[in-house]
Amino acid sequence: MSMPKVLFIGLGMMGRPMAGHLAAAGYPLVVSDTNAQVVDELCKEVGAVSIQSQDSLDDIDVIITMLPNSAIVQSVLLGEQGIAKRVKAGATVIDMSSSEPLATRELAAELQNLSIGLLDAPVSGGVKRAVSGTLSIMVGGEAALVKQHTALISKMGKITHAGPVGSGHAIKALNNYVSAAGLLATVEALHIGEKFGLDPAVMTDVLNTASGSNFATENKVKQFMLSGSYASGFALQLMVKDLKIAVSLGEQMEQPMKLGHECLEVWKEASEESDARTDHTEMYRIVGHHG
Repeated sequence: MSMPKVLFIGLGMMGRPMAGHLAAAGYPLVVSDTNAQVVDELCKEVGAVSIQSQDSLDDIDVIITMLPNSAIVQSVLLGEQGIAKRVKAGATVIDMSSSEPLATRELAAELQNLSIGLLDAPVSGGVKRAVSGTLSIMVGGEAALVKQHTALISKMGKITHAGPVGSGHAIKALNNYVSAAGLLATVEALHIGEKFGLDPAVMTDVLNTASGSNFATENKVKQFMLSGSYASGFALQLMVKDLKIAVSLGEQMEQPMKLGHECLEVWKEASEESDARTDHTEMYRIVGHHG
């Protein structure tokens, strides 16, 4: 059986290596991005074809979107020159962007009118795991459609079927909220401890053997904060976007997030301060008012 032909839209820091894995696995690949240079480079590297050189999109089986937000996904797929209007019935859209869960459900209904299926499949793991092909991928959609595309999606990471359409985007935003809150609590505790005279490295060791252990203590503090590299590969602005999605979802579900709002405000302030600096430093230095 022939492999499905894939159109991959969005070749940013994450999308480019993800698309590369599909090409390496032998999937016929068409790529698109607003950065023509990136498109040309990837086409030469992996043998993909630019969408600009395609006379027709009639034979595209799968459209993967890795774009900044729901509004852009909607525009690319269903705008005046929407891709979804130009591909065959029976194709599938796999939205791997960090999109808004309820907007994803609305998009699924609109695509269904065109006889196109939708899976939402946002990722976690950052650029490093995008490059290694080991992302955590949270998939929402009908079980049969997930099964149909499991082999393809698995080339980019490990899949968890989260539930019906929209579930992937919901759990991605909520996961990042929990991560952001844990990181913020960790940073505040480290700075208080340091003022008291504790060694942050020793504090981290203790936290990692006690109930305060979390993703930040295990994977960020020594590696990126205390080392001074501040290069974890996940921008403050992206976390702010995901936190906004999570807080908005809480409001839509009539479950207001008191801690979520406070967490979002701190991350927004940190993001704004980072934008104003030349070193674009991470949360640890900003919250601690260092340097």
